[in-house]
Amino acid sequence: MSVGHIEETEGAGEAEGVTATSATVTASVLTYAVAPGVSLNVRSGPGTSYTIVRVLSEGAHVPIYCQTPGTTVTGPYGTSNIWDNISNGQYVADSYVNTGSDGYVASRCA
Repeated sequence: MSVGHIEETEGAGEAEGVTATSATVTASVLTYAVAPGVSLNVRSGPGTSYTIVRVLSEGAHVPIYCQTPGTTVTGPYGTSNIWDNISNGQYVADSYVNTGSDGYVASRCA
């Protein structure tokens, strides 16, 4: 799984760290930032014709459990037909999520 751009940084003394610039690991779950300044529609399926089930607030981070093709959407991170499954029956357009990749970063949804 790709986490986007990763930089190795040197800390004080002998400690070294790794910083992920497009993903965050929280309680063993990898999450990705939604584009800055965006309130993102979460839909019941992988496309703009599906019902909006909720709206993510600005600054949200989302897990990606699997990805699937759907409606092509243009957003801050390009144009893509990839949709991210962020919860059971909840999808967001990948072109609004900073995955650091133009392709799949998670397995395909079954």
